[in-house]
Amino acid sequence: MGRKRVIDQEQILDAAERVVAHDGAARLTLDAVAEEAGISKASVIYDYKSKQALIEAVVQRAVTNDNSFNAAVRAGPGDIDNAVIRGRIAAAAEPLPDEFRAVALNLCAALAQDGQLRSAIQANQSTVIDNILTGSANPQGALLAYLALEGLKLLESLDYHSWPQPEREQILREISWLVDARPEA
Repeated sequence: MGRKRVIDQEQILDAAERVVAHDGAARLTLDAVAEEAGISKASVIYDYKSKQALIEAVVQRAVTNDNSFNAAVRAGPGDIDNAVIRGRIAAAAEPLPDEFRAVALNLCAALAQDGQLRSAIQANQSTVIDNILTGSANPQGALLAYLALEGLKLLESLDYHSWPQPEREQILREISWLVDARPEA
């Protein structure tokens, strides 16, 4: 019987996120991740055969974590109208933590340069938009709310702008108002 594996993939992905945060995705190396995790490069290669595979795993974990967080918040108030978009608005009540903002910013740069890497985000966005449209009493308003919400989050995650908390809360209330708005034809 072989030895029990002591290095888990989450530890490697945590280290990769830290490297991306301070060096950027373009400068991420398997050596840098191994050093950050305090493990051998061979241990990183065991799970992630290349830099590309490691970055893809970091992106996929970010998508999975975001979807899980949004689903947990959405489940909180129980069965409500327009649950998908209302849950996403509620989940956005707190801005992206500062420690993840640098990761998000650097991953966006990597996504802009790599169509294959973007495909995970594109597929996820298609699923979210489909869920919003099919799960909303007013699909037009819900879609507008989602677009406004994603614009807010993008401006913040790319560090283009941040709002004082009271103003941010007002913006989220107004985005929530859009869910029920019925745009003129």
